[in-house]
Amino acid sequence: MYYAIISEDVDNSLSLRQTAKAAHIERLQTLKAEGRLLLAGPHPIIDTPDPGDAGFSGSLVVAEFDSLVEAQAWADNDPYVDAGVYRKVVVKPFKVVLP
Repeated sequence: MYYAIISEDVDNSLSLRQTAKAAHIERLQTLKAEGRLLLAGPHPIIDTPDPGDAGFSGSLVVAEFDSLVEAQAWADNDPYVDAGVYRKVVVKPFKVVLP
């Protein structure tokens, strides 16, 4: 089943993101290589794909896991969590309807 991992950043998280970005992306690449990643990306603070120094307000990952417990464990071990990027992380089951 798919799960949505919805993360909310702390204020002024850009420098924290930069310290852990490579490890964070590597984990997402692993999910992609395993055919389990539906989508992933950050939420820019301003209405543009590249917010520059404005940074991001959070992230969304939708990926396939065997259970909610497994999805939560994966989210809990995100390098962004260890780096202090996220203030809050919510993991919910996700049903793909379209496309």
